[in-house]
Amino acid sequence: MLNIIRRAALIAAAMTTTLTAAADEQLVTQELPIATNSALVDTAAIKAVYLEKLTALTQTLSTVHYPLSTVKDARISRLFLPATFYHSAAAHILGTDDSMGQADGIGEATQRALMALYLNRPDLVSNTQSMMREAGELRTDIDKPVEQQVDIVDYEPELPSAPETQTVELVVTKPNFWTYKGDHNLQFMQNYVSDNWYKGGESNYSLIGNVIWEANYNNKRKFKWDNKLEMKLGFQTSRDDTLHRVKTNNDLLRYTGKVGYQAAKNWYYTMQVLAYTQFAQGHKTNDPKVYSDFLSPFTLNLGLGLDYTVEAFNKRLTGSVNIAPLSYNFIYVDRAELAARNGIEEGKHSSHKFGSQITADLKWKISDQVEWRTRLYAYTSYERTLIEWENTFTLRVSKYISANIFLYPRYDDGAPRDDSIGFWQFKEYSSLGFNYAF
Repeated sequence: MLNIIRRAALIAAAMTTTLTAAADEQLVTQELPIATNSALVDTAAIKAVYLEKLTALTQTLSTVHYPLSTVKDARISRLFLPATFYHSAAAHILGTDDSMGQADGIGEATQRALMALYLNRPDLVSNTQSMMREAGELRTDIDKPVEQQVDIVDYEPELPSAPETQTVELVVTKPNFWTYKGDHNLQFMQNYVSDNWYKGGESNYSLIGNVIWEANYNNKRKFKWDNKLEMKLGFQTSRDDTLHRVKTNNDLLRYTGKVGYQAAKNWYYTMQVLAYTQFAQGHKTNDPKVYSDFLSPFTLNLGLGLDYTVEAFNKRLTGSVNIAPLSYNFIYVDRAELAARNGIEEGKHSSHKFGSQITADLKWKISDQVEWRTRLYAYTSYERTLIEWENTFTLRVSKYISANIFLYPRYDDGAPRDDSIGFWQFKEYSSLGFNYAF
């Protein structure tokens, strides 16, 4: 504490002498009322001397360019910090450095006060500027503006790496405008009657197979081509028939093709081709005569007209109705003896006539278990009229089991007339069996 007070008094005296431009640069140290060899210290006298020197210094600094009350200069702090040897003070006094400013009175006074302290009381100086730099400065003046060098990339989050590309084989296929349908069923029927049955009758067994294939083309650009092939063949046995072990009870081979160009939403200009015959010979019980055979007859019908596509009841009723005002009908029999039964002159094998025809082919899905297929075909040459109406009711017991009822009325005024029902003909059967559709 004593050393600090002494250093302050010396600095104050030195600054007062400097600022008043004393001719003598030597700092005359005022005797302080301190007994150096005594343990007693007159602190009141020291305080009085220090305050007197500070008062004189304040009055002197007020005459400098900047009043002391407004000066905020860090250089003055050196006078009140622990005594340190600053290189700039010695360089300034010796004239080798003017970093403190020659025209600045405060800088000049500060430098001279420090030099007075260094020369008169070197024992109070315990630090040097070099030692402070090694320890680290409390304050460092910045002469140049600070420019931050920031690499933005260092602060960017790392982007996820791009996924590795994989070679994908691109296959371009042409659109398929074809649709395919199929319906297959195999039906059985068995009937047993004892010899003494009070109503009579005979036992028999029946087997009926039915296949329907469809291949339809529609390019969605007003052109379509429908193809339908129907194949039916059934056999039955009878103990009373001594001439035939089995006879056919259902026999049909029929192709229906239609080529159409759209005229309106559901209407198409259409040419229809209808061709049909049978597979095997047709007989009656205990009768050796052949009533029909393969290509006996064979019927070909070509019709030009309009075809209407039916879609009703939320597409449960589907199919088509073909109307051909102009129709060509060709009939051929391989067996000449069957010519008259098919409207052909005796002794000839074929006939061809022009007329009109209408064909309606519909399927109505009444429920998930009941389905009705119907086909109505009517042709007239204005000399002969032929009407066929086929009806098949299917009851699906399960996915693969079904029961069928077939009703087939037919009118043909080119065939021999029956005494009881005239030109009408009728066929019916019921069966139970397997069914498969796709």
